[in-house]
Parts: sequence; structure tokens; C-alpha cells
Amino acid sequence: MSTENEQITSKRVLNVAIPIVISNATYPILGAVDTGVVGQIGEAAPIGAVGIGAITLSMVFWIFGFLRMGTTGLVAQARGSGDVGETGALLVRGLMIGFAGGLLFILLQLPLFWGAFQISPASPEVEALARDYLGIRIWGGPAAIALYAITGWLIALERTRAVLVLQVFINGMNIVLDLWFVLGLDWGVEGVAIATLISEWSGLLLGLWLCRAAFAGDQWRDWARVFDRVKIKRMAVVNTDIMIRSLLLQASFLSFMFLGAGLGDVTLASNQILMQFVSITAFALDGFAFAAEALVGQALGAKNRAQLRRAALLSSYWAFGSAIVLALGFALIGPWMIDVMSKAPEVQVEARVYLWWMILFPLIGLPSWMFDGIFIGATRTRDMRVAMFQSVVVYTVSLIVTVPLLGNHGLWLSMFIFVVARALTLWRYYPGLEAEATSPNISNA
Repeated sequence: MSTENEQITSKRVLNVAIPIVISNATYPILGAVDTGVVGQIGEAAPIGAVGIGAITLSMVFWIFGFLRMGTTGLVAQARGSGDVGETGALLVRGLMIGFAGGLLFILLQLPLFWGAFQISPASPEVEALARDYLGIRIWGGPAAIALYAITGWLIALERTRAVLVLQVFINGMNIVLDLWFVLGLDWGVEGVAIATLISEWSGLLLGLWLCRAAFAGDQWRDWARVFDRVKIKRMAVVNTDIMIRSLLLQASFLSFMFLGAGLGDVTLASNQILMQFVSITAFALDGFAFAAEALVGQALGAKNRAQLRRAALLSSYWAFGSAIVLALGFALIGPWMIDVMSKAPEVQVEARVYLWWMILFPLIGLPSWMFDGIFIGATRTRDMRVAMFQSVVVYTVSLIVTVPLLGNHGLWLSMFIFVVARALTLWRYYPGLEAEATSPNISNA
């Protein structure tokens, strides 16, 4: 299972990246179908209920998003070092964490839902429907969170075609069941929730089958290895660092939207549209960041410094080419995309004023995405946590200075400063990451 003698090539990078890019494209399709089927009911409340419910659970479940990233880095390094037993043990640990996290959310569902509606209050009708939706979807928590570990494990082994199959299966089943339960059986909001619940648990079963190689021998039930205190401690430190880093990142994006709301409804609406360009950029470049995670992690596990550098550079080169294509695409069809997403003339005009920021965003944001992938693969998570904290400080100072002077342009300038700061702070730590490839100690935690 060792990859020490395998060369890092463009083919390997693309074999990892392209299925992820295609897989990511299925998410907005599912969201559109969820909204569309409840929209056929002919009332506004069901649409709002599904929207609030889906966002609430996405945020709650993503607290365990560290499981995807941490699993990828640790498994990639175990694979690179030829430690087959540890790759299986890591998957078992990840599944245990996923099931435990999901069960915890089921037990705490009442205070969780109460807190969600305190933060985002809705009309009594919408809240009642949303509670029905949440009460069904929460039972998919163990499956949804465990799937983070499965996805991370598959990415680490460069099996992203399996990730694509898994996501197409889950989202495709969800769409078919949506249409059947809501339009065919007239189950309304509850039908959307049941469709997702069935899809998540079915996806977990398929995911376990796709990971069957981990269960082929007895290593996965070598409990002395699975519960090895040193390995568990390292996994806990890695995942905690990633969780803190992710929370800081989410808080930064939330502050961007809150500050945009203070600039008026039209500006808020235009920023919401423009953030879709940011999401498209993230979906497109994620594949190359994931390639860096897998290949850098394997090179570090194999103690091959030259391969590590080649993995970082080659995945970044392909990402840069994709960023250029995105920038050109936004320049050519950006105005049309804005018109499709909003029919309000004042919002269309306002969004066009800031479109040039979106044209630059793929190129300016690229280094931060790629460094994230490189550092996740190397499990240099302490560096990521510290760098994110430093970047948030820079971002906060920029907001204080630029927004009063430049308004929404200052807000977008601050976002650009934030992503540049993320890249620069991680670049500062990169030489130490390469030096680890010849050091006997893999973890910097």
C-alpha cells in the first residue's frame, strides 16, 4: 500500500480533482429541487421552513466537518508510510466519532432547535413546519457525520471517483424521493425531510461498501490499535485545531453578511448574489485542494520531500489554470448570471458595480485554498489554527478602517485582504512543513 515509489503526475492530480469538481456540482442541483418541489405546494411557508431547516442542520452537522479534513490528512500519511493497519483503524475511529456526534445531536435536539429559532426567528407557521422538518432530519445525524469520515478516507486513498459515485447516489436518491413524496404522495415538508433521511442512511451503507477494503482483514477490529492512546490523542489534537480554524472562518463570512446588511437591503441582496460566485469558485478549486491533501499527505508519510514539493506545486499549477478559466468566465457571463439570480433592476445594477471583485476572486483566493489543502494533508493543523487567528485579526482591522471609508467596496476589499492574509500566514510556515518530510516526527501538534 506504500506510495513511496509512485510519481506525482498531472494524471494523478486530475484523477483526484475532476471527480470532486463534478461531485460538488450536484449540491446546488439538490438545493434547487428541494426548493422547487415545496414551491409547487403554492405557499411561501413551506419554502421558508425547508430553507431554515436545511441551513440549521448544515451548520450543526458541519461542527464535525473537521472529521473529513482530519481523516484525509492522517490516512494519507498512514498510506504513504505503508501502515495498512492504521488506515483501517483511522476509519473505525472516524465512524465512531460520527455516530457519537450524531447521537449527541439527537439527544440535544430540543435545545438545539430552540437556539436556532432564537437566532433566526420566523413566523409561527414557518417555525412549526421547520420543527417538523428538523425533528425528522435530526435522525440522520449519525449517518451524515459518519459520511464525513468515509469521504475523507476515500480522498486520502485517491478514490475520488468513489466519492463521486457516493454523492451522485445520495443526491440522486434524494431528488427522486423528493418528487415522489412531495408531488406524488403530497407529504409536503415532511416528505422532503424523509427523502433526505432515507438518502443519508442509504448513502452510509453504500459508503461502507465502498470502504470495504478497510474491513477485509482483522486490522479494523484490532481494538488495541483502534484505541491506542497516542494515536487517539494525535487525532483529537488535529481535529480540534481544524474545528477552531473552521469556526473562525465561518465567523468571518457571517460577519461579512451582517455588515453588508447594515449597508441597506439592495447592497445585502447584491452581496448575496455575488457570494454565489465565491461558492462556485470554492466548488471548482476544492478538487485541486483535495488533490493536494491526498498527495502531500502520502509524500509526507513516505518521508519524500521532493514528492511533497512536487505534489504541492503540480496541484497548484492545475488550480491556477482553472482559476484563470473561472475569471474569464465571470467576466464574460457574470452580468447574465446576475440577471438570472435576481429580477430586481436595482439589485442587478448594484451587483454589476462589484462584479470586478468576483472576476479577480479566483486568482486572489487561489493561494489560500491551495495552502489549506497542503497543510491539511500534512496535518500541520496547529499552524492552520494560528494562521487563521492572525488572518482574522488582520481582517477585523481592515473592516474597521475600510468599511466606513469605502462602504461595500471596503467590505469586499477586506474580504480580499482576508484571503491574502490566510495565504501569507500559511506560506510563512511552509518551510517547516517541507522540513518535516525528513524528520522522524510527523506531527507538529
